[in-house]
Amino acid sequence: MPSARLTGKFFYGWVVVVAVLVIGTLTFGTRNIFGVFFKSLGDEFELSRAATSGILSLYMVLSAVFIVIGGWAVDRYGPRRVVFLMGVFTGLSLLLTSQASSAWQVFVGYGVLFALGSGASFSVLMSVVARWFDRRRAFALGIAGSGGPLGMVALAPALTYLIINFGWRMSFIVVGVVSGVVVMVLSALLKKEPADIGALPDGDRVVRPAGEPGGKMLTAGLSLREAWRRRAFWFMWITWFFQGYVYFLVYTHLVPFATDMGLSPMTAALVFSLLSAVNIGGRLLLGNLSDRTGRGVMVVTSSLFMAASLVWLIWAEAAWTFYLFGALYGLASGGFNPTLAALATDVFGVRNIGVIMGVLNFAFAIGSALGPFIGGLAFDLTESYAIAFATAAGATLMMTLMMVLVRDERRATAAGVAVQS
Repeated sequence: MPSARLTGKFFYGWVVVVAVLVIGTLTFGTRNIFGVFFKSLGDEFELSRAATSGILSLYMVLSAVFIVIGGWAVDRYGPRRVVFLMGVFTGLSLLLTSQASSAWQVFVGYGVLFALGSGASFSVLMSVVARWFDRRRAFALGIAGSGGPLGMVALAPALTYLIINFGWRMSFIVVGVVSGVVVMVLSALLKKEPADIGALPDGDRVVRPAGEPGGKMLTAGLSLREAWRRRAFWFMWITWFFQGYVYFLVYTHLVPFATDMGLSPMTAALVFSLLSAVNIGGRLLLGNLSDRTGRGVMVVTSSLFMAASLVWLIWAEAAWTFYLFGALYGLASGGFNPTLAALATDVFGVRNIGVIMGVLNFAFAIGSALGPFIGGLAFDLTESYAIAFATAAGATLMMTLMMVLVRDERRATAAGVAVQS
């Protein structure tokens, strides 16, 4: 019989959510604050902005491979061993980056090894949380996925302080040691799915161990091959691509752009932190709302507000205009991200959601590799970010169109999932 400690009134899924939140704070957060190190690395190794952006672009290209492998591995072997190894490589990569004496060593340490350690974070961590919830899936994913923006809220000003006072190398040492140790320790708390402890999603009544009828829903869903035969899969694949493009173009170049416009490094870091803090609120508030009102309306509305905020950013100059951008973009992207992940799970089911999210995030990684590089290249050619942010706004409008098409396809695809299960 299942353990009373794990299957009593307290739902262990919330332990998984909190563990994923902390792990994501360190892995997503460290990845997303690359912009804080941007000028330090460029100045240290005399790199152009396109070349400096190439460090993150290499990371994202390799992440595209590790995302798929990580999603497959967590479906097959469970999250404990996978996340433990991620912690080992995350800590090692950042420590090695801190000791780089030439640009190619930064490309290897951060671009290659850090991708091996953290590149698969989304497909691994979010697919585990998605399995533990059904009715409250977007809300749970919103909490768990808040690690990225929470990491930016906490890490951006802290590491900016360390960089100013102790240099970028010490900053990498600190975040490397903390990230590696904490991720390895918390990996022990992760369980693949409620059936492992005889539970049901959302903490519903637990009366049967895994393998009996109550656990049947845990294996429902399409295979990867079945999923990619559906148009909804490719609409989502395109959406993930443009999401990665926009997300990392903004997060990589926001701080350099703000300082170019005359903001101090600390003020720019605070704008970055505001965006991240509001993003967390958007994940919790709008993710919970999407569980009640439906995913489709939320992703379409959120993407439209993201596009409007990016148009605003093109003309931002004074500090208050950057703060307004951070608040609007943070809220809209916060509502979009967990709802999109929940929508994918709703449409394709949980049976192979790790590898399906991995393939979708392959598109995200490719877009993420292009976004920072194109943003840096546009600046190098024009000495302005206007073209870069205009392409981001256009990409967000394309995401809106894809989500409208997914809404049209969703009913038929969901019916296919029901038949398969």
